[in-house]
Amino acid sequence: MNIAQGETMKKIGIYIIVLALFQMACSQTQQPSQLSDDDIALRKEIGQMLLVGFRGTALNDTNHIVRDIRQYNIGGVILFEYDAPSRSRPRNITSPSQLKALCQQLQSLSHSTLLIGIDQEGGNVSRLKQKYGFPYFAGPRQMTNGGKDSVTYYARLTAKTLSEMGINLNFAPCVDVDINPECPIIGKLGRSFSTDPEQVALYAKIWIGEQRKQGIISCLKHFPGHGSSKDDTHSGLADVSNTWNPAEIIPYQRLVTDMHQTCIMTTHVFNANLDSVYPATLSYATLTGLLRDSLHYDGVIVTDDLAMGAMTKQYAYEEILQHAIMAGADLLCLSNNGQEYDKDLVPKTIDLIYEMVKTGKIKRSRIHESCSRINKLKSTISH
Repeated sequence: MNIAQGETMKKIGIYIIVLALFQMACSQTQQPSQLSDDDIALRKEIGQMLLVGFRGTALNDTNHIVRDIRQYNIGGVILFEYDAPSRSRPRNITSPSQLKALCQQLQSLSHSTLLIGIDQEGGNVSRLKQKYGFPYFAGPRQMTNGGKDSVTYYARLTAKTLSEMGINLNFAPCVDVDINPECPIIGKLGRSFSTDPEQVALYAKIWIGEQRKQGIISCLKHFPGHGSSKDDTHSGLADVSNTWNPAEIIPYQRLVTDMHQTCIMTTHVFNANLDSVYPATLSYATLTGLLRDSLHYDGVIVTDDLAMGAMTKQYAYEEILQHAIMAGADLLCLSNNGQEYDKDLVPKTIDLIYEMVKTGKIKRSRIHESCSRINKLKSTISH
């Protein structure tokens, strides 16, 4: 064989390899169409468990959230006014008329009711700000200065505003007890109603009632208590083993018997009194043992944002998903608003959970249980 023939054979060999890789890629992209009906149903149920953040104040077909709702059947979205990865505004909110139009667009994309969630506690945690044309909303601590009448006024104003916008899920009220006034994420920000857990429960009940009247799902947070912490779970590990007080459970005990149109959000704090290995969001002992078995709660459990430092700095993403689901969480909060933004977060997450179900790391029954709870919660939304 001469040099020219050798070069020709080499090119043919490279062509064959490239062709094989192309065919392999094609077979992989065609794989979803080859799934069984049960596997397709499984992937749709996994999609319902995802609450997803995205960029955009208006939608077109190039925005991944359109694909995520239509193709991947996600259960909900979460709205922000600030985009943390780019440290810029706007993210989703610029004015009442813009936000209302966006929510209408989002809802129209979904085959079933889409959860459209927001953090609107008032005060320091207000996505709907005056500078965008929204009313002034006092924070939890501030509004209690006027007693029940003041709390009722702001709860009613919040619920009415959210309803007018087309938002149906509010991650409020915050029922953390103000154990540590220096807590960087609760006490210092005035997010707790009181140092007294009974008062916290009383004011939270007012909020739940007013939001229910407007068809808004309330989400109590952060179970089993973030008010005693010295650290911020957005940044990293927060260990409350030596500061947590059992009184932090009292608001949940008082409210758990009236949880229609209501869900509960976890916190990422580590509490060795409840679980010596995992933080609350990943803890079976905390979410199933305490919340479900001891407190007899059978509603939707929502994780706090899985992009927070307390998760990402301690665990691999697959590990977070596996343990959160097996611990008892139903709705996984994927804000896409942490250190990085990933437009393919939804398909990646569904693929990971799907494979863990197929390999036995996650029980198939857990996915079905969560999807059933989410659908039941959605059915409570009247308008």
